[in-house]
Amino acid sequence: MTDRSPDTPADRPIRLAASNTFRLTAAEYGTPRWRALVDAIREIGPDILCVQEILVTGARRLHESTADAADRHDREAAAITARLAADCGLSAAVPDGIAGTAMAPGAERTWYTAILWNPGTVRPVPHTFRPLGAPEFHHGVTTLAFDVGATEPLLVCSYHGDPFRPDRRANEAIRIKGLLRRSGGARPAAILGDFNALSAAQVLGPDGRTGFYDAEPYTAQAHDDLEYQCVAETVGAGNVADRRQSAVLLRDGFAVDAAAHLGAPWRPTSGHWPNGAGDPDAWGERRIDLILLTRPVAPALAAYGAHATTASTRASDHLPVYADIRPARIQHTEGV
Repeated sequence: MTDRSPDTPADRPIRLAASNTFRLTAAEYGTPRWRALVDAIREIGPDILCVQEILVTGARRLHESTADAADRHDREAAAITARLAADCGLSAAVPDGIAGTAMAPGAERTWYTAILWNPGTVRPVPHTFRPLGAPEFHHGVTTLAFDVGATEPLLVCSYHGDPFRPDRRANEAIRIKGLLRRSGGARPAAILGDFNALSAAQVLGPDGRTGFYDAEPYTAQAHDDLEYQCVAETVGAGNVADRRQSAVLLRDGFAVDAAAHLGAPWRPTSGHWPNGAGDPDAWGERRIDLILLTRPVAPALAAYGAHATTASTRASDHLPVYADIRPARIQHTEGV
């Protein structure tokens, strides 16, 4: 597991992590990729883990109704999530979950997101599980609050952004922000996952000027998919990344991007798989797997990393990311 500095029990950091599992199905059980995925998660040692791309299949059986297919997909996704959790020494079971599991389906009752956790270090708060899906979200968004030892629960969102429509990604972020806000401010919350877009976080450069933490990666690219990632008016004329999605959540410090907030060395989370290993990749190296923490949680941020090991680079076309927070430093907020 990744090293952590020694701490008193009261100030022990909680590790949040996110992993896009690349189209995980039951056919992966016991394969080298499954073992690499489990190894990578165990290396990170998360207390709370947000996963994306569980049960990526759109198949509906002959003569099977839409409702029957949805029920079957729920049960299959729950079984995959439970197996992954068990192999990693984690849990994903909530009594009021979908098929008893903390997960949410995408628009076609596939492409699930889920939340797993270490039951020895954190506790899900009863009746806080909420799955968000179509028509507001292309992929499912799993939300669940946890008792992490702070003065109030931490709301965690496992999010997977729309891969094709920048406008929809911006609208998804507005919807998520509605879940996280309260009168006069923000709830203690964390949004983790594959945002499918670059962050709008800005940092002060060595020249004293403020600029994006993630530099523009598309300016020299010329391919058919640029509309999915760029400001429409710039496609073919500069190819400027559309960052409206995270800008919604980062505006005026409502949330912070963990990597940029700590000034961590820039590291891509995708682009390490060659074409043919997964989907063809026209994008190159990018950081699209993000951890955003709302205003009350930002002072508690202690560490950030993109986990690049032999196991993690074999497991998926996305590297897992993690952040450590110190619960005692999460600010208490008033409001409803």
